[in-house]
Amino acid sequence: MRGFFYGLGLLFKRYAARDASVKFVDEAPIRVEAGNGGGGRLGFRREKYIPKGGPDGGDGGDGGDVLLVADENFNTLVDYRYQRVFRAQHGESGGGGHCRGKSGDDLILPVPVGTTVIDEDTQEILGDLATTGQQLVVARGGFHGLGNARYKSSTNRAPRQTTPGQPGEARNLRLELKVLADVGLVGLPNAGKSTFIRAVSAARPKVADYPFTTLVPNLGVVKMQRYQSFVIADVPGLIAGASSGAGLGVRFLRHLTRTRLLLHLVDMAIVDGTEPADNARVIEEELANFSPTLAARDRWLVLNKIDLLPPEEVAQRCADVVSKLGWSGPVHQISGLSGSGTQALCAAIQNYLDARRVQEQEDPDSARAEQELQLRMQAEARERIEMLRAPHGADSAHGDDEDDDGGVEVIYTR
Repeated sequence: MRGFFYGLGLLFKRYAARDASVKFVDEAPIRVEAGNGGGGRLGFRREKYIPKGGPDGGDGGDGGDVLLVADENFNTLVDYRYQRVFRAQHGESGGGGHCRGKSGDDLILPVPVGTTVIDEDTQEILGDLATTGQQLVVARGGFHGLGNARYKSSTNRAPRQTTPGQPGEARNLRLELKVLADVGLVGLPNAGKSTFIRAVSAARPKVADYPFTTLVPNLGVVKMQRYQSFVIADVPGLIAGASSGAGLGVRFLRHLTRTRLLLHLVDMAIVDGTEPADNARVIEEELANFSPTLAARDRWLVLNKIDLLPPEEVAQRCADVVSKLGWSGPVHQISGLSGSGTQALCAAIQNYLDARRVQEQEDPDSARAEQELQLRMQAEARERIEMLRAPHGADSAHGDDEDDDGGVEVIYTR
């Protein structure tokens, strides 16, 4: 059965990469170049009746910086898919009469909230734009040059010394977008994740009776009461080998690193002869292979499609799955199609998230530990993806633009 899903993953990979990458680009390499500083002016005051007015060369202007700003109106990096080089304005040279040159304007680049900025050359994480309006200076403009008026002294009354402006910083960056959600849904294709998110929120992802219906992450806001809500992320279904590049999983697994809770949806009405418990283990293995820290996160077992089971067998079948898995965490039985059990599940999620927030507000150590945990998960995810890319580095850098899309698409390997 795993081979069947793996084959489907390969079949849908090319179609999904071309169709979904247009709608949702979650990674983009760009080059940013700050402005150069303007040079200092070499000049002397020359007016009628003032033959030796002294030096009056002004300083140049500073080069413009390049800044990234988190903007809630953006939800994709597609704007950086076709234009890759961004340059800030240079500072102008100094003028006579002690006039300073105009500084270059800063270049402000809006990015979606949830964008991580990485220096491609050093692999240093420069920043994480997790809140609306947060700014990050990624390239500093060059310092202005000094005019000859700066070098005037009692012993040097007519200096001819100036300094040029300093060059601005230039960096090769990689922008990575991770959706910001409180809860992440994981499960095999057709486990009912999209149906569930449609049932509990206003999100309307595509639902169909074939695998890989979901090609891009979908976010849904679940409103419980006034001022009480949480966000659920529905990512494309995982298959066996997803952590090694099979199907669509590896490209979107990293979006789960920002979530606080994972809901593991299991199809209880399987028609292909497999066992629900075996399918659940597939997901557990892929999470552990992708990021051990992510696999250890709080995860609830959600047994879905119980409306398709004989009523008298529901309790026993669900108990069998829990027993075979040796599951000790929370278990919920729902039907995303009919809505049965979804309200109780959402209420439990809201209570869990509220308790976590209160704990982190009252205990700074707990908040710091959560932040460190998310950074560790993101580092593990990045390391895994880079490891998959390594054997194909040359191909991805110089391959066919239609297939590789200039490095935006992740290269999948088995």
